Amino acid sequence: MLYYLFKYLESLNVPGAGVFEYISFRSAAAIITSLLISLLLGKRIIRYLQMKQVGEVVRNLGLEGQYKKEGTPSMGGLIILASIIIPTLLFARLDNIYVILMLVTTFWLGLIGFLDDYIKIFKKNKAGLAGKFKILGQVVLGLVVGITLLMSDQAVVREIVKSEELSIAESSQYLQAANVDESDNYLTRDVKCTKTTIPFVKNNEFDYSWLVPFASGKTKQNLGWLVFVIVSIFIVTGVSNGANLTDGLDGLATGTSSIIGVTLGVLAYVSGNIIYADYLNIMYIPYTGELVIFASAFIGATIGFLWYNSYPAQVFMGDTGSLAIGGIIAVFAIVIRKELLIPILCGIFLAESVSVMMQVGWFKRTKRKTGEGKRIFLMAPLHHHYQMKGFPEPKIVTRFWIVAIMLAVLSVVTLKMR
Repeated sequence: MLYYLFKYLESLNVPGAGVFEYISFRSAAAIITSLLISLLLGKRIIRYLQMKQVGEVVRNLGLEGQYKKEGTPSMGGLIILASIIIPTLLFARLDNIYVILMLVTTFWLGLIGFLDDYIKIFKKNKAGLAGKFKILGQVVLGLVVGITLLMSDQAVVREIVKSEELSIAESSQYLQAANVDESDNYLTRDVKCTKTTIPFVKNNEFDYSWLVPFASGKTKQNLGWLVFVIVSIFIVTGVSNGANLTDGLDGLATGTSSIIGVTLGVLAYVSGNIIYADYLNIMYIPYTGELVIFASAFIGATIGFLWYNSYPAQVFMGDTGSLAIGGIIAVFAIVIRKELLIPILCGIFLAESVSVMMQVGWFKRTKRKTGEGKRIFLMAPLHHHYQMKGFPEPKIVTRFWIVAIMLAVLSVVTLKMR
C-alpha cells in the first residue's frame, strides 16, 4: 500500500519518494517491520493466550523435561501470520501475481492450521481437524498455484533466441511480439512454459513436458502443465506436513524455516534480476524480484517469533504456524521454479518426514510377520530419537540448524555446480 502512496508522491516531485522504487529499500523496511510486529504484538498475543488458558497438553512420551512444557501457550503461529501479511501489504506491489499467490498461501494454510488448533484447544478434541480435510486444503492450494501459473500473463520465463539462428522473417516476427527486447547479438521473449531448475546438470533446466515423450505439439504442452500441477500439489502437501512434523522442539522449525527463507530470498533475487540471471546462466523469471519483499517479511517473522520460541519456549506456533510456513516455502520454491531443489534445501523437513514413514512402515510390516512390531528409531520424528538417546534439546536444535545452513549453502552452490 505504501508503495502506491509513494509512487503518487513521486509523481508530485516530493523529494525522497522515489526510494520506494528500490526492492532493496522495501525489503529492509519489510524485515524491520516484521521483526517489530513479532516482538511487540507477540508479547500481547502470548498474554492473551495465557489469559484464555490456551496451553499445550503434553502426552507422556518418556522424554526428559517434557512436562515443563505443560501449559505453554499454543497457536503462536498467529504472530508469524501477522508479521508476514502486514509488512507484505505495506511494502510489496499488490498487483504482482506472485505476491498475491504468497498472501493467499499464507492466509489459506494459516486458516487450516488455526482450525486444527482451535478444535484441539477450545473443543478439547486432541485429534484436531480431520487429516483428510488438511490434505484436501493442501491439494486445493497446490491446484490453485499450478493453474494460476498456467493462466496468468505475468507468470512467464524469458528465453533467449540468438539472432543469427533466425531468418529475417522470423526476426521480424519476434520483434513484433509482446515483451520483446533486442540486444547486440540476441533476442528475448517472455513465454509460457513448464521449465524449471534442476541441480547438477549442464543447462540447469528441466521441462515437465519431457515426462510425456509419447505426445507432441499442443498435446505435449498441455500434458506438461498437467504434470506440473500434480507436482505442485505433491510438493505443497509434502513440505507443509514436513514442517508440521519438524515442529517438535523449541525453535527447531522456526530457526530452520528462517534459514530456508534467506536462501529462497537470494534465489528469488537472482532469478528476478536479469543481470545476475545472465551472469549465473540461470532462468530469468520477470516479476519475481518483488518476492524478495515477501521473503524479507517471512525471515523477520520467523526470527522474531524465535525470540519467544527459543528454549525454553514461551509459546508454540501450533499448526497455525507450522502448516503455513511449510506451505509458504513450497509455493515460494514453485513460483521461482526452484521446486526440484527442495529435497536439498528442505533436507531437515525431508529427514523428519522420512523417519516417520520408515518407523510406521517397518512397525506395521514386522507386526504382520512376527506379531510384534519393531522400530527403526527409538522414537519418530527424528529429533525425538536423539532426545531418547539423551541429547539435550538445545544441542539437538542447534545441530539441526547447522545442518540446515549447510544444505542452504549447497542449494545456492548448485546454481554453478553442473
